[in-house]
Amino acid sequence: MSDLTDRQHRLLARLVAEYIEQGEPVSSSWLAENSGLGVSSATVRNILSHLEEYGLLRQPHTSAGRVPTDSGYRHYVAGLLNGRRRTRPAAEIEARLRQAGTVGGILDNASQELSRQSNHIGFAITSSPSAQLRQVDFVSLDAHRVLVIVVSTGGHITHKVVETTEEHDRGRLAEAATYINREFAGMTIEEARQAVASHLQEERVLYNALLSRALQLAQSGLNEVSPAQTVSIQGTSAFLNGLSDRDEKMTLETLRALFRMIEEKHRLLDLLTRYMSTNGLTIVIGSEHQEADMHPFSLVASTFQDGPRTATVGVIGPTRMRYPKTISVVDSLSQAVSRVL
Repeated sequence: MSDLTDRQHRLLARLVAEYIEQGEPVSSSWLAENSGLGVSSATVRNILSHLEEYGLLRQPHTSAGRVPTDSGYRHYVAGLLNGRRRTRPAAEIEARLRQAGTVGGILDNASQELSRQSNHIGFAITSSPSAQLRQVDFVSLDAHRVLVIVVSTGGHITHKVVETTEEHDRGRLAEAATYINREFAGMTIEEARQAVASHLQEERVLYNALLSRALQLAQSGLNEVSPAQTVSIQGTSAFLNGLSDRDEKMTLETLRALFRMIEEKHRLLDLLTRYMSTNGLTIVIGSEHQEADMHPFSLVASTFQDGPRTATVGVIGPTRMRYPKTISVVDSLSQAVSRVL
């Protein structure tokens, strides 16, 4: 909330910082003594009441102090970013990254370094743009099943079995594949997807059974091709060691859900890829995640372009994380990985 007074800003920031360090509700009497505002406990209680009305704080128990909500963390982080100075990574970190020699090795070293410095789960991803479509083949398996084979640059081959309602013969399938390759070979996979979808809307296709079938089969195959991605995720043990019994949201089931997502790497990759669309720093706090399993966690990530490739490095940790340090670590590693790549 941008309409908070300076006193409210400062008191909220002090409370959030203290809660992050101690993991205990922060009392008005402690804030009166340690906020540096020179105000009484009664004035502090009044300010906290307003902050609670704004949805930035909550009181776990009637007799307890306050703790930040996800909105309170967001406001605190916004203040950190406004006054932030970027720090260059240490030379030895870049040296360790360079020792890897391969993109996969660089990402492994980066995710390990992120986890080591933050005590959270570190990750590093690169995503290359869609390869170009080289060839599509349609192979008859039986009267109602077609194997669609998509070959793209770099020797990448994807295949899918498609059930058809009408019977087909090999000669018609060969004609269909010839049409697809003539029209779309040489496009990127994404361009081919869009062009096929556009052609399917054309009137001439609607009244031409061969073209319609060719495009539908090609669409099924192209939808199976995903961008070339390399991902490294490290640090579950460091994450567990960094937790304390004061991290109230960290139930056993919560941790199981996170670790299941890490094991099912495609689910986590889908989640992280959503944050790779914008260059620069991305911070997602608690309930801001679309995935309910991620609501107890915050994510700090930095995305940058490496020529045609997009790369993201970051960490996943509890919402009660040390945001100043974590932001600095992620930003620093992002700069280092960018230079090394």
